[in-house]
Amino acid sequence: MTTKYKLLYLDNHATTPIDPVVYESMVPYMKEYFGNPSSQSHAYGWRAELAVQTARAEVADLIGAKPEQIIFTSGATESNNLAILGSLNFKKSPAPHFITTNVEHKAILEVAAEASRQGALTTILSVDEFGQVPLNKILESINETTQLISVIYANNEIGTLNHINKIGRLAEQKNVLFHTDAAQAVGRVPIHVNEQKIDLLSLSGHKIYGPKGVGALFVRHEKIKLRPLMFGGSQELGIRPGTLNVPGIVGLGKACIQAKKLMEEESSRLTRWRDQIIRCILNEIPGSKLNGHPTERLCSNINISFTKLKGSLMGKGLFNLAFSSGSACSSAKSTPSHVLSAIGLSEHEAQATLRLGLGRFTTQEEVDLTLKKILVIKG
Repeated sequence: MTTKYKLLYLDNHATTPIDPVVYESMVPYMKEYFGNPSSQSHAYGWRAELAVQTARAEVADLIGAKPEQIIFTSGATESNNLAILGSLNFKKSPAPHFITTNVEHKAILEVAAEASRQGALTTILSVDEFGQVPLNKILESINETTQLISVIYANNEIGTLNHINKIGRLAEQKNVLFHTDAAQAVGRVPIHVNEQKIDLLSLSGHKIYGPKGVGALFVRHEKIKLRPLMFGGSQELGIRPGTLNVPGIVGLGKACIQAKKLMEEESSRLTRWRDQIIRCILNEIPGSKLNGHPTERLCSNINISFTKLKGSLMGKGLFNLAFSSGSACSSAKSTPSHVLSAIGLSEHEAQATLRLGLGRFTTQEEVDLTLKKILVIKG
């Protein structure tokens, strides 16, 4: 990218740059070790299969799972589809009941709409002003036909963390499956699927400094018999057929290793910068308001509305800062963010909102430059 200005990348919730260590791990599997892991009659296939199984163990280790509980996919969107549509029993009578929230990623809400079209009864719960779903609302919504609860682990827009441990325990007590879209949480907060009673968990490589186009779904097979959504092969236990993306899978595994290794230091550093930016903006810019939970939020997330600024002016003032006002998957739409609307923001407030996502390669200099640019626009 050629520019006369220094471009500051603070949109790490949309995607992260690939870690050089991850990239280097992938290169051999795009060049000399290019075999198909399903080719079991020669060394090229054996090498590829070993790489896949190694990566499966690396992904599992990050979330406290067993390697055989990891299904490789093209990303969290596919994992979400498979988790919801693959676990609901549409043939059961009465119709299956499914519970989720109104601040989920579109990759959950649109799947929920499809589940409804296929016959499921769907309950979409509202959240509080911080973006957390109250436990009592979930409890009140569970009935004898409820098969699945899906609650986002960490919100991709406002960074709020849900009480996953409590929701998992509630689901287990009620004998209901529990899925979480953890694309933003994996690698940023410690996760242990057994301790947290999670039955299905979605993650994506490009959110944790890995490659795009690869992800995984954790499946507690002893409780769940997933129905495949695609057909044409026996790969991934017959649940997700198709030739495996070996370089991408290797990269995902290495990204998980890096995440586990760096998580504690990274979290401490990013939390410090996050709080510095939030404190400075709220103190210096009249009418600025933090969105999401003040403390129970991702270490990397800053989401602030500027009630006295127009969104268009804010964008012009920050032209060489890579940020967003909402989810990257919804940024082409002119309508206000459904997440910001759900927590009570007006259309004006939602349009004049800044989301910053700090990352592994963010520097103190970039933090200082970002603050300088933001404080200029207060006008």
